[in-house]
Amino acid sequence: MSLLVIDVGTSSVRASIVAPDATVTSIRQRDVLPTTPAPGFMELDAAALAAAVLATARDALAEHGAVDGVGITNQRATTIVWDRATGIPVGPGIGWQDQRTVMMCLALQAEGLRLSPSSSATKLAFLLDTADPDRERDLCFGTVDTWVAWTLSGGRLHVTDLSNAGVTGLMRLDGSGWDTDVLEALRIPPAVLPRIVDSSGAVGSAVALPGAPAIAGIAGDQQASLIGQGCTMPGMAKMTFGTGGMLDLCLGPERPAFEQRGPHGTFPIVAWRRHGRITWGLEAFMLTAGQAVEWLRDDLGIITDATESEALAAACTTTGDVWFVPALLGMATPAWDFGARGTLLGLTGGTGRAEVVRAVLEGVAHRGADLLEAAEADGAGTIPTLRVDGGMGANRVFLQALADACQRPVEVSPVLEATTLGAAFLAGMAMGVWAGEDEIAATWSPRLVVAPAAGTDRDRWREACDRARSWIPELSALNF
Repeated sequence: MSLLVIDVGTSSVRASIVAPDATVTSIRQRDVLPTTPAPGFMELDAAALAAAVLATARDALAEHGAVDGVGITNQRATTIVWDRATGIPVGPGIGWQDQRTVMMCLALQAEGLRLSPSSSATKLAFLLDTADPDRERDLCFGTVDTWVAWTLSGGRLHVTDLSNAGVTGLMRLDGSGWDTDVLEALRIPPAVLPRIVDSSGAVGSAVALPGAPAIAGIAGDQQASLIGQGCTMPGMAKMTFGTGGMLDLCLGPERPAFEQRGPHGTFPIVAWRRHGRITWGLEAFMLTAGQAVEWLRDDLGIITDATESEALAAACTTTGDVWFVPALLGMATPAWDFGARGTLLGLTGGTGRAEVVRAVLEGVAHRGADLLEAAEADGAGTIPTLRVDGGMGANRVFLQALADACQRPVEVSPVLEATTLGAAFLAGMAMGVWAGEDEIAATWSPRLVVAPAAGTDRDRWREACDRARSWIPELSALNF
């Protein structure tokens, strides 16, 4: 019983076939690049995204043949609004990175309503204010998963799962439904909102595809990665190192006691919902991870390719007390500071390219340890091992630095993008391919395990972070 997975990232759409042994084949991918029409803006062409979804899915099915179910995973909080009758978007989709509603969030905060500009709530209000200021039109709102399900079902499904709904800023904190106070404050008609469904469970047919397979699994990308790396039991955690980095920890059926942000800078998330039962998690953020390597390549010209960073960093055994704080966009967990900036300390006349590259990799690794410590503190537990996916998971120097900074074994995902596997597992549990979370956990087989080899100077690291903080005080004062 094979499954088709649609995986929508920030810049591309990928369709893949996942077999019952969790192997991934028939991968088809198309770029759907966001645009930046103004500083702080990030937009996407929703119609082009829908076309890419159908094209990649049909290409994968043409090679493999019919499948029994479909899983969807996606970048979270990106916001799309379209006309219910025509299915035509009312304007560009607004990406999760878009910051155009910062002032709206600050104004709402002064009125006692705390929303983040990276969530969907104020993006939706902006789109409605632009396309339907009197709130008279019959429009649909959706995050990317909703738009994909609408596309695959030929407009028959207007749904989202709880893992995606939970990061829109529109949900009640206990996950029980849409928050009417937020809807009223932003003048959002309830009819605009999708129906909330389980992350694992058949919700309708993908009639736009050959054989009309059941859409049976939906999850945000980080939650899908958590499941895809077999972290389905309480206390298990994964970290994804892409442009930024996110650590997700599985907690179980009990929601954390804090409302929105924990004392150590983590956030409660719905990991998934199955049979109506919520599995909760915690999420910790770093705003800069792989972007720091891209900075070395694209802006400084120290390396010509991201893969070159491994060999160059390995050319020296230490950084020579050079420290890099990867805060190119500010710092997030554990102490959120949008005014922090990237900092390179300890340079001498003997510092060369190798030491700088190694310092960048070690700096990202130390930020990973920061996230681990914060998740353990807010989650009141110990994370025995850390599972890793994302592009930096191919860099052995970085992986060793991460294991050393965390003082934990690091287990590397057999596939760098575990989101596809997670969406397949959710759909497969609904279709009977896998019996449940225990069986999913048993599928985990890391490609590589990296054990800690030496300790690192975490006090020196914290001193470097102190130097990076509050560089732009006006931005440091912002708190969402």
